[in-house]
Amino acid sequence: MIGWIWKLYWKFSGWKVVGEFPYQYKKMVLIVAPHTSSSDVIIGFAARHHLKIHHAKFLGKKELFDGPFGFIFRWLGGTPVDRFSKQGMVEQVVAYFANNENFLLAMAPEGTRKRVDKLRTGFYHIAQQAGVPILPVGLDFKNKQLVLGEPLFTTNDEAADMKKVIAFFAEIRGKHPEYDLGHLKE
Repeated sequence: MIGWIWKLYWKFSGWKVVGEFPYQYKKMVLIVAPHTSSSDVIIGFAARHHLKIHHAKFLGKKELFDGPFGFIFRWLGGTPVDRFSKQGMVEQVVAYFANNENFLLAMAPEGTRKRVDKLRTGFYHIAQQAGVPILPVGLDFKNKQLVLGEPLFTTNDEAADMKKVIAFFAEIRGKHPEYDLGHLKE
């Protein structure tokens, strides 16, 4: 129903995809960065439609799904997590991966639209515990490109894996470059 809106947006906005989406993986954590603006979400929805990965999800606090408009968040691809559960967020999401044949989860590794001094590691631990790859996805506003990286499987060296993630995002410019991730590169 809303697909034609995303299709028109993608066509007329001038955004292009650089790289190949690894469709052979039915389960992945997509880390999308730099997340510097609320317009990133619109581009993300349009890109999801363009790439034909309609089953890609995002996380939202459980309370968003409880009210009378909760169906909207589910319809948009939201997946609820209970912030007050005895089971942590990572464990809840790992269970979603275990219980679904196809599960793509998009996350912002910064956890905010502001400048960060380090990335959050929830995405990493989710991928590691679920045994799924991480796909870095760059929102390059400077060139209007959605840059798809190579799938990364976690190793026993989290610091080295995070360096690879940061290296991928270091040169990508968000809508507000002052919040980019280039300063995290050593």
